[in-house]
Amino acid sequence: MSETYLAIAAIVIILILISGTGFLLRRKPKALNQAYYQERWQELQKLCKDKSTWPLAVIDADKLLDDALKRSKYKGKTMGERLVSAQRDIKSNDEVWYGHKLRNRLVHENNVKLSERDVKDALIGIRGALKDLGAL
Repeated sequence: MSETYLAIAAIVIILILISGTGFLLRRKPKALNQAYYQERWQELQKLCKDKSTWPLAVIDADKLLDDALKRSKYKGKTMGERLVSAQRDIKSNDEVWYGHKLRNRLVHENNVKLSERDVKDALIGIRGALKDLGAL
């Protein structure tokens, strides 16, 4: 009887390992070139000095995060899908989504009014995600 339980336990463990959904196989993101991302982030921060380039700063930050997600091999056809794939590895999901949604508004809507708070919140969220992914 104990051999039966041992066999069942072994089968369950094998199924967990094969499925890839088990906690034992939690995927680690691919290592990123931090120097590259730090340089790009510093360039992006220069856009924050002038109110007229705030939209570009948010858009570029979102692009940089998407690049990090792609290079980390997160699955998804869109950035939104990749963010969902990475949600276990990103601590501040709400803040990241705020930044991504703001980027979408800037790209798809006309005359979006940005406050300094909007830009700061978006960039703080995106920067946090880049840190969580090991890019910064």
